[in-house]
Amino acid sequence: MSKTLVAYFSATGTTKRAASVFAKAADADLFEIVPEVPYKRADLNWMDENSRTTKEMKDKSSRPAIASDCKVEDMSCYDTIIIGFPIWWYVAPTIINTFLEQYDLSGKKIVLFATSGMSGMGETVNGLKDSAPGAVFAGGKRVTARISEAEVRAWLNTLDI
Repeated sequence: MSKTLVAYFSATGTTKRAASVFAKAADADLFEIVPEVPYKRADLNWMDENSRTTKEMKDKSSRPAIASDCKVEDMSCYDTIIIGFPIWWYVAPTIINTFLEQYDLSGKKIVLFATSGMSGMGETVNGLKDSAPGAVFAGGKRVTARISEAEVRAWLNTLDI
């Protein structure tokens, strides 16, 4: 029997709302990726060259730490992992790389969704593939926090989830 996990990182709550819809639509477990050091409003100021996110996103080797008690207990029981995050600089925040690199995801189907008001997915999938060797990336979609369960179900059905 196939089991699905929705894992998400949300800096402002927008992605958290969308992740809840995805979990319900996919009848999936829900897991929050919690940074060891929470992001403050000033950290998220993309117009500030000295903000935390600007520095992290300029350094492609940046791997922000995840809280030590924030681990999926048994990743082996999941066949499909749906990962949600806000779009930062047209890609996933590097904490998503940190998350992927913590597990052996060989053979697992990875589906991505990103919350953004305007920015597209850009090179998001390519930026994550090296962090999950052997995983099968099945697609990605930009969504808003207002996405409906019916919309999510329809999209996931096109991916055989």
